[in-house]
Amino acid sequence: MKLGVKTILAAAAALGLSAGASLAQDVTLRCQHFLSPKGSVPKFFIVPWAEKVEKDSGGRIKVEVYPAMQLGGKPPALYDQIRDGVIDCGWAIPAYTPGRFPEAEAMELPFMTSRSAEKSSMAAWEFTQKYLQERFADVHLVAVHVHGPGVIHKKGPAIRKVEDFKGLKLRGPSRQANKLLEALGATTVGMPVPAFPEALSKGVVDGGVIPWEVVPALKVEELTDSHTEIGGDRSMYNTYFIWAMNKNTYEALPDDLKAVIDANSGFEASAWAGRAMDQGDVLGKEKVAATGNEIYTLPEEEVAKIRAVGDKVIEAWIAEMEGAGLPGKAMVEDARALVAKYSD
Repeated sequence: MKLGVKTILAAAAALGLSAGASLAQDVTLRCQHFLSPKGSVPKFFIVPWAEKVEKDSGGRIKVEVYPAMQLGGKPPALYDQIRDGVIDCGWAIPAYTPGRFPEAEAMELPFMTSRSAEKSSMAAWEFTQKYLQERFADVHLVAVHVHGPGVIHKKGPAIRKVEDFKGLKLRGPSRQANKLLEALGATTVGMPVPAFPEALSKGVVDGGVIPWEVVPALKVEELTDSHTEIGGDRSMYNTYFIWAMNKNTYEALPDDLKAVIDANSGFEASAWAGRAMDQGDVLGKEKVAATGNEIYTLPEEEVAKIRAVGDKVIEAWIAEMEGAGLPGKAMVEDARALVAKYSD
């Protein structure tokens, strides 16, 4: 029988055994995320990561992956579920709890990240090491990553110019993405991505922003008619993700099993998660193209207008962070430099 880490430790204590002796047995990690198994991160990162950890541990670590919040709760609760030991590991979006992880928003600012999720995720890991270690001190961080270029999916004709944003009700994923969309004239409705299809079908929103990779998993192509890509070398917005373990679960592992987790964590794991997004983007766009839905890329002159609006959003964020005693300007400068370091 496979036992969880906490169960093993309790049994060991009852028998007077050391933690190291008890953990020579198999350890089961129960991990949860909010997408279907068809999502690109579950398919190309989370499940392969679990399989690699199992293999590298010689079968001593078993990783159970529960998709679509099968262990209960809603996506915004994932961080606390990891922290509190409700689950042993999970995939969470800090932006789903606004104001709690303000430094992470630097990677979500308008036109901050490149078109490569893999390369931008490398930058995100290094940025996290400098600015977010204290924020994430109550979990054991395995990887951080971002997605590829955001795309606007909507009912009716595609957005072809900045003026087309006015009056639209659009799903937004984060505070900074919402601020940009609102500055462009849209009304935003914030919600976790799993809620987007229902909001579309019920007319709560006219459309929303998500990357190509998650479109097929949510069947958004069946609920929309058009998809507008933002041209240029940067993504209009982004979302910052973490893959993390419960701290006590990690610390209870014997040193050799900690080493297995460590070998599958950090910079390379973050790049892997970003690469999963890039793989999904290619497949997602191909699937949408096959439906005959309109796919339109905004021309340079329209992108320049959006970037000008985005610059004002960034200025406001810097001022907000500085007012809260955080180094807003330095964070923006460092985020830009790191993205350029890995992308340009």
